[in-house]
Amino acid sequence: MASVSSLGLSGLPLTDLLEKLKTNESQVLNTIKSRQTAAEAKLSAYSKLKSAVDTFQKAAQAVGKESAFGAVAAKSGSDAISASADSTAIPGQYSIQVDKLASNQTLVYAGRADRTADIGTGGTLKITIDGTEKSLDLSGKGTSLNDLVAAINADKDIGVNATVVNDGTPGSQYRLLLTSRETGTQNAVTNITVDDNADLDAFLGYSGGGSTAGVTVQDATNAELSINGIAVTSQSNTIENVIDGVKLTLNQTTTSAANLALTRDDSAAKKAVQDFVSSYNSLLSTIKTLTAYDTDAQTSSALTGDSLARTVQTRMRDAISGAFDATNGTSLSKIGITTDPKTGQLNIDDTKLTQALSDNLDGVKSLFTSGTGIGSRVDAAATAFTKTDGIFSTTTTGLSKTIEDIKKQYDATSDRIDQRMETYRAQFTQLDTMVSQMNTLSSYLSQQLSALSSSKS
Repeated sequence: MASVSSLGLSGLPLTDLLEKLKTNESQVLNTIKSRQTAAEAKLSAYSKLKSAVDTFQKAAQAVGKESAFGAVAAKSGSDAISASADSTAIPGQYSIQVDKLASNQTLVYAGRADRTADIGTGGTLKITIDGTEKSLDLSGKGTSLNDLVAAINADKDIGVNATVVNDGTPGSQYRLLLTSRETGTQNAVTNITVDDNADLDAFLGYSGGGSTAGVTVQDATNAELSINGIAVTSQSNTIENVIDGVKLTLNQTTTSAANLALTRDDSAAKKAVQDFVSSYNSLLSTIKTLTAYDTDAQTSSALTGDSLARTVQTRMRDAISGAFDATNGTSLSKIGITTDPKTGQLNIDDTKLTQALSDNLDGVKSLFTSGTGIGSRVDAAATAFTKTDGIFSTTTTGLSKTIEDIKKQYDATSDRIDQRMETYRAQFTQLDTMVSQMNTLSSYLSQQLSALSSSKS
């Protein structure tokens, strides 16, 4: 707003009067500002409420997955073997002997004196692995050892990695190494040729069958192991689909069989249930904070009396309280989860939950993961609020527009008050000048009358 110009030539309290007028006019701005502040606080509160619903929905989605229940823990008795298991694994004991690890094939080429000198010009490098030929066009590229390493390593499909090793032999110290990118005999190179570059073909050419003149071969090997006496061969040291639901990683060979124990592990399921309960309670706490009313101070919160907050609380509560597994007769109360009648929050009887997971895993699993289970019920209820065009989106979009409208109203009102104050100032300036002139005239006339009276006496 514009400031009030100084007045006072006439002696009238016009400046004070203008300040009072400005204060009075500004009351409507304070009212508008209060509406804006309240709307912005409400928008911020909706953001916090949505975040709490999002967190609860994610917890519901997690506990609603079948993989959250019936997890199996894999424990190896030797560092030679690492193992992990999913919920499809069957608890049991396995004896595993690792006789050989899978390895990569390496081709070591004869040494050269210069790693930067080209070997012929251009050409097309062709490498065959497992019956499949891959080509690398060297046209317009260098053919030195350095250039070959760069070109081969840049091709994601060629099947080998390249490097240069300096073995210190005078005059032939630089040796090219080609190593298969995957372990196992199926991933070994069986043929290498170079078309349209006889010099490079003479250097790189390889037709399989082990070491040849100019090429020393370290053969690829397959992993060899036995599981409970059953021989197993693998192209990789990571082995899946041999024991159902188990992924084995072979780290080293063993001199004797190592033990692998698969046992049921309900800790993941228990944590998923606990996280679900915790996020629900956190949501209720958030709603309580955002809608609270302080009776002593007689102050409300951003969402006190807000219908959306009440709707969220009601629908989430209904999604939980209505869940029941008819097949197994399982309910939240039967697995140790009850509702506090005063706060509405959920309480967990840890002992009862642990026992339920141990004795009735299928029932607990169905309660949370079935088509009508808690996970899907809460997820569906929350989606109505959190989706792109959901309730939160439409509500906050409308509220944001309201805030923008209030800002425009504030600016327009402020401009009108400024204009009005300028009008008052101009009028008061005229009044001040006129009264000042009248005071001056009055003083002059008084002086003249006084002088006339003196002359007569």
